[in-house]
Amino acid sequence: MVAYAIFIRKHTLDQEELDIYAAKVGPVLGKYAPKVLAGHGAHEVVEGDDIEGLVILAFPNLDLARRWYHSPEYQEAVQHRLKGGRYHGIIVDGPP
Repeated sequence: MVAYAIFIRKHTLDQEELDIYAAKVGPVLGKYAPKVLAGHGAHEVVEGDDIEGLVILAFPNLDLARRWYHSPEYQEAVQHRLKGGRYHGIIVDGPP
């Protein structure tokens, strides 16, 4: 069953940290090969507070999404994203 990783950027704190994250995350994503469904494109907030951007990744299953997020390689990269901005991150199972 497909699983989705959704990251919503609410506020940028340090663009340099986000740039470091962007440089580091590509190779890590490559190892797990999620499908990028959305990535910081144009968006319209129709409910709730405004956001700066979002990313939606599709993984073949929940276990692989969790393994990617908790992998040492991603945890090293994600520290830069977390220093660079305020985010909500969610991993969710898709429909059966």
